[in-house]
Amino acid sequence: MRTAAATEDRAVTASPDIPADLDPEWLAGACLGGHLPAAVEQHLRLAGLNYPNDALAENHLFQAQALAPGHAAVLIALYRFYFYKGRLGDALEVGERCLLKAARDNRLNEDWRQVQRGDAAFSSYDAILPRFYLFTLKACGYLQMRLGRLEMSHDILAKMLELDPSDKLNATVLLQVLARHGKEDEDD
Repeated sequence: MRTAAATEDRAVTASPDIPADLDPEWLAGACLGGHLPAAVEQHLRLAGLNYPNDALAENHLFQAQALAPGHAAVLIALYRFYFYKGRLGDALEVGERCLLKAARDNRLNEDWRQVQRGDAAFSSYDAILPRFYLFTLKACGYLQMRLGRLEMSHDILAKMLELDPSDKLNATVLLQVLARHGKEDEDD
């Protein structure tokens, strides 16, 4: 049976040779919400419980962020809050922070335009960190589309498809939506 201290030690030092924040296994767990201090989990839980009260929920998210800055679970919670509240500009800002984090976690170029297909296992379902990068690209591309930045959206989604030609995350669906944008009006 693992003790709380052993779990905390694992969060601090993933391997004797690799700092916790660079260990792929540790990072993958963090992407899935692992390795959160209890206080951060509590703030995320309270943010969810208080979702109807924007100011209170957002305050809990900010407190979680202050306690675990840059943790994927906190960033994802903040992104979702803004997205579902229709605050798309704020959601995009958090999405761009997630993309930067995902690039660093995958040891990729921080400029998504410079990332190449062979830089990570983008086509593997089992490669959690590269998939997190692709999901984040997809979110940014979608939000760019929703905000009317169609050329930027196209470029991001095309990059996503370039990185994973097997299209496991359905970039082509969003590219098709983008291609139809405005054509419904022309058909009338």
